[in-house]
Amino acid sequence: MSYNLSARPPFLAPSLPPLGLALASTLFALPALAQDAPNAAPIARVEITGSNIRRAEAETASPVQTLNAADIERSGKSSVAELLQTLAVDNQGSVPTTFGGGFASGASGISLRGLGTSSTLVLLNGRRVAPYGLADDGQKVFADLNIIPLEAVERVEILKDGASAIYGSDAIAGVVNVILRRDFQGTTVRGNYGKTKDWDGRDARAAITHGFGDLDTDRYNVLLNLEYSEKAVIWHRDRAGRGAVGRSDLRDLGFSAQESLSGAGAITTNNAAGSAVNGNVRNPATLDYYNRGNLAGAGFTRLFPGAACGNFTNHPQGDPGGGCLTDPAQQYGQIQPKQKNINFFGRGTWQLTPALQTYAELNLYHSESTSSTTPSAIHSSVGYPGGPVSNAAVALGAAHPDNPYFGTAARMRYLAADVGPRVSDIESTFSRFVAGIKGTAAGWDIDSALLYSENKVSNDRNGYLQRDVAFALLNPSAANVAAASLNPRYAALPPGSVWRIAENAGLNSPELYGALSPTISNDARTRIAQIDFKASRAMGKLAGGDMGVAVGAEFRHESTRLEPTAGTERGNIIGLGYSAYRGSRRASAVYAEVLAPVLANLELSAALRADHFSSLGNSYTPKVGAKWTPVRQLALRGTFAKGFRAPNAAENGVGGLAAFSTASDPVRCALGVEVACDPASIAVITSPNPDLAPERSRSYSLGAVWDPLPRTSVSVDLWQIRRKNEINQEQTDAAIAAGNVARDPSTATGIPGDPGAITAVLASYVNSAQTKVRGVDIDARQRFVLGGDMGNLVFDVKWTHLFKWLRIERDGSERDFAGTHGNCDVSNCMGTPDDRVNLGATWERRNWRVSANVNYRAPLDNVLFKNDPDGCATHYANGNDAPGGCRLASFTTIDLTGRWLATPQLEVFASVQNLFDKVAPLDPLTYGATGYNPLDYAGAAGRFISAGLKYKF
Repeated sequence: MSYNLSARPPFLAPSLPPLGLALASTLFALPALAQDAPNAAPIARVEITGSNIRRAEAETASPVQTLNAADIERSGKSSVAELLQTLAVDNQGSVPTTFGGGFASGASGISLRGLGTSSTLVLLNGRRVAPYGLADDGQKVFADLNIIPLEAVERVEILKDGASAIYGSDAIAGVVNVILRRDFQGTTVRGNYGKTKDWDGRDARAAITHGFGDLDTDRYNVLLNLEYSEKAVIWHRDRAGRGAVGRSDLRDLGFSAQESLSGAGAITTNNAAGSAVNGNVRNPATLDYYNRGNLAGAGFTRLFPGAACGNFTNHPQGDPGGGCLTDPAQQYGQIQPKQKNINFFGRGTWQLTPALQTYAELNLYHSESTSSTTPSAIHSSVGYPGGPVSNAAVALGAAHPDNPYFGTAARMRYLAADVGPRVSDIESTFSRFVAGIKGTAAGWDIDSALLYSENKVSNDRNGYLQRDVAFALLNPSAANVAAASLNPRYAALPPGSVWRIAENAGLNSPELYGALSPTISNDARTRIAQIDFKASRAMGKLAGGDMGVAVGAEFRHESTRLEPTAGTERGNIIGLGYSAYRGSRRASAVYAEVLAPVLANLELSAALRADHFSSLGNSYTPKVGAKWTPVRQLALRGTFAKGFRAPNAAENGVGGLAAFSTASDPVRCALGVEVACDPASIAVITSPNPDLAPERSRSYSLGAVWDPLPRTSVSVDLWQIRRKNEINQEQTDAAIAAGNVARDPSTATGIPGDPGAITAVLASYVNSAQTKVRGVDIDARQRFVLGGDMGNLVFDVKWTHLFKWLRIERDGSERDFAGTHGNCDVSNCMGTPDDRVNLGATWERRNWRVSANVNYRAPLDNVLFKNDPDGCATHYANGNDAPGGCRLASFTTIDLTGRWLATPQLEVFASVQNLFDKVAPLDPLTYGATGYNPLDYAGAAGRFISAGLKYKF
C-alpha cells in the first residue's frame, strides 16, 4: 500500500526544516545497525493505514475501522459516499451530494468527529487527491467522495485518530484511505437499478471490470474499470403530505404566517412583507404593504382583478396581513438533484525484476448535476468584498403599468415566478495519474512515485436576476437607466422597456428576459503535483521481535483558483453571494517512524514529521503509541498525537466570500419587532486573512480490544481532540451582538428606535481559541454457527458517542454543541448528534446472504448550543418552543439487503433502503434541506428498492 509520503528532490532539500534533515540523515544511517543482527528471520507483514511500517498484526495502537468489499455490498449503498455518510464516525459538517443549494453542489464529503471536511484527509491508495474545485461554505476545501469507483474498491480503512505525523496537513480528525484493487484477471459485468416507492429517484448503475496478465508468469497485470451511474431528480412537490418534508409553509403544524415558516408572500408588519407571486406593494404614505390582488388596498389608484391570488395558486391562504401565500420551496425545490457520473480507473503493473515492479494508475471522472431551487425574490440583499448591497429599495416606478399606486413609486416584494426557478448546472472533471516503482532494495522495502491530480468545475446558473437591469425595468428612473445601460443586453432593448409582472408577464419578450436573467457562469480548478519516496525495514531485534523503521520524504505543489460568478464581484446578482479565491503553495516534508516490540506483549511506536510550507514556515508533528497484550484475548492501546491544518487559499489567499447564514436580530427583537426574533436567512460577508496561523491539535486515544470467545470481538476507544487556532468565520450571532453589521434604515417599522433590518453581517476568517471534542467508540462483533446446516449468523454494532463538542472563543465564551442543532456556521446547519449507531445482522448460508442494517441518529435539542440564554431556536405561533419540547426527534432506518449466488458466475442482489418507510422528522432550522434534517435524507426520499446482477466471465 502506498501512502501520502512524497519526496522532495535532493536539489530542493535545503528548504526542508533543519530538524527534519537531521532526522532523515540519522535514520538513513540505521542500516549499519541492522548488520549487527545477522540471520534475522523475516516476518509476515501487513500494511495498515496510519503507519508506514509493515507489521505482523493488523491491530495497531491506533483505532482503524475497515470496510471490505463484502461490507460495502451488505450496506446496500450504491456509492462509497453514501456508505461513509451513514457511519457513526461521520458527524456535523459532512457534505451530502443531495445538498444542491450549497457552495459545493455536486460533490460529497465526510467529516470525522464533526471537525469538518477540511480536517478529514481522504486518500486514494494512500496518496492525496486534488480537492473539489468548489469549497464548502466558500471556505472548507475537501476531497469529493464521488470520484471513487465503487466496483474497483478493495476496502476502505478509516483511521480514527490524528495522523499528521504520518500524512501531514489536514489529518487532524483522521484519515479515510480508499484502497482500490491492485490486480485482476478476467471480466466482471455489474448492473443495478432502483427507484423509490413513489416510482421516482431512479438510481441506475453499470460497471465493467477487465483484467489480464499474471504477475508471476507474464510479469505484468493490467486492470481496467469503467462505471456509469445516474440519479434522477426527486422533487419536493412529489412528497406532498409526507410530514414536513419539502415544505416551507408549516402553519398546519402550529407555526405562524407572520414568521419565516409560512412559505412566501406573507405581509408581516408595518414596512415588512415577504415576496408574493403576484406582488406585495408598499403604500408610499403609510409604509404598510398590500397585495396587488387586494381590491381594497388602501390608497390604490389602480386595481388589478387579474392579480387575484386565486389566479396564481390554490395554496391554502390565511395570512392575517392579507398577503398571497405560496410554498415555492415545495413547488420548485428538490430532495435529490439530477446527476450523471462516469468513472474510469486503470492500473498497470510490470515486474521489472523479482524484487522490483513499476506501476501506473489513472483515474478519470466526469459528473454532470442539475439542481433547482425557488425563483428569485427581487429584494434579496447581497454582499461582495466591497461591502453589502441592499436591494430593499426595489420599487415599481410611478408610471409602471402594474403599479397599484400609479403616479408614485412604490416598493415591491415579488417572487419572480415568471422568470422561473434558479437552476445550477455543474460539470466536474477529475483526473489523477500516478507512476511509481516499489519493491526491495538493499534490504529496504521502497515505494516512490510521481503524482499529478486535477479537478475542474464549471457552474452555469439560470434564473438569477441582474440587479441593475431589474431595477431599471421596474423603475426606469434616470439613475437606474443610466446604471443599466452599461449592460449591452439592456441597452439593446427598446427604449422605455419595462418588466411586466405576475398576470401580465406574458407581455415580456424573450430579449427582455435575456437581459434580466442571462446565464451566468464561473469556473474553478485545483491541482496537486507530488513526488514521494518512502522506505521501511526490520532491524535491531528486541525482546518482542524485530524493530521496524520507516523513513520518507515528499514534495508537492498545490494550486487552487475559483473565479467569481459573473456579476457577483460587484454585488449585481440579486440573492447570490460572492465566492472567489486563488492561491498556491509548496510543501515539503521528511518523516520517520519506529515500531519497537520491547517485550513479547508490549509494542511501542513513534513517528515524527517535519513539514515546510512556502507561505507558513515549519511544522513539527509527533505521534506516539503503545499496545499492551497482557493476555492473548485482551489488548490495551493508546496514542498521543499532534496535528495541524495549514490555511487554504479560500482562508488566506486572495478573494472573499459573501454568503448566507441563519440568525435572529436581538436588537430589533428586544424592541418588539416579532419577525426579528426567530432565525432567518442573513447575508454574511467574510474576508480572507493573510495573517492566519495554522490550526494545531492534540489528540489522545485510550482503548481496549477484547476477544473473550473465538467468535466474539469487542473494542472500546475513548478519544479526545483539542484543536487550537481553529480557522472559522466569526460567529454570526457574536458579530451581530458586537454591532458588526450593515442595516437598511428604510426598512424600519414605526416602533421607536427600530434601526431597520440587517442587510449583511461583516466578518473575517479568524483563529478562534480552541475546540475540544471528546467521545467514545464502541465496536462489537459476534458470530454464531447455526446447527443443522443453517449457516452462520453475524451481529455487529458500531456506536459513537460525543461527550462534548466545545468551542471556546478568544474572549473566553464557550459553546458546547454536542446534542444540539449547532453549529449553524458550518455546512447545512444540520446539528451535532451526540449518538450515532450502526447495527448489523447478517445470515449466511451456502450461496445466500441476507443482511439487516439499522442506522440511528440521536435526538437534537433545537438550540444553537447548550444552555443558550436565548432558549429555543424556533417557536410556534402561540410562543411555545418548536418542535414540542424544543427537541428534534431521533431518526432510525432499517435497510435490508440480499444476495444469491445463482451459479459460480452469476450473482443476483437486491436491497430495500428505509424498509419501513420512516418519515424524516420536522427540522425547522436547517438550511441544508427544507422541513427535514439532511442527516435524515432516507426519510425524505422514502423507501427505496433496487436490484441488480453481477456476472463473472
